[in-house]
Amino acid sequence: MTFTEDATGSLNTLEAQQYEGLSEAQYRKKMQRRKEVQEQRLAERSQTKGLIIVHTGNGKGKTTAALGMVLRTLGHGHKAAIIQFIKGAWEPAEKAVFGRWEDQLAFHAMGEGFTWETQDRDRDIAKAKEAWQTALDYIKDPNYKLVLLDEINIALKLTYLQPEEILAGLEEKPEDSHIILTGRSAPQSLIDAADLVTEMTLVKHPFREQGIKAQAGIEF
Repeated sequence: MTFTEDATGSLNTLEAQQYEGLSEAQYRKKMQRRKEVQEQRLAERSQTKGLIIVHTGNGKGKTTAALGMVLRTLGHGHKAAIIQFIKGAWEPAEKAVFGRWEDQLAFHAMGEGFTWETQDRDRDIAKAKEAWQTALDYIKDPNYKLVLLDEINIALKLTYLQPEEILAGLEEKPEDSHIILTGRSAPQSLIDAADLVTEMTLVKHPFREQGIKAQAGIEF
């Protein structure tokens, strides 16, 4: 019996079920084969490069996943920058926590909240452009290993910024630095240019199904 794996090397549900009922010897043989396949894959993939990463989709967790990458970067002793395009007015708890890494992390909350709060399109456009110019300084700086452009996809969706200018800016990043762009409705041109794209799918949400408000530690 053969098996396949996803890009991470994990078995999918159907193949996992095929391991049920195996004897200890059969299971050991299968796991040995899986180890060989995985080691071969790792041996064949020796290149490194700076990545353009997109987190999009209607599901929750896009920014949270990106912040996990920021933590990893800081843990390795590298510098990182976070530029928030929309949620800045919330002054989120993340900013307070990341303040502990002030020598490694630059944090800019540039937005003034959600668009229905400001109700001033011209001001929102100006703030988005200001945030992008700030982001460009970090994108070009080789001292910053990772730059997170939080909710920039929303600014693109609302046409505060144009995909062409963002793509041109990304071309100016150092070869080994990583850029993460989050927010629902990422434009197709950005998805095409990215190296890693993850779409968060909404299955259930307590705000929609149960009328539960945003809660500290979960939404902000």
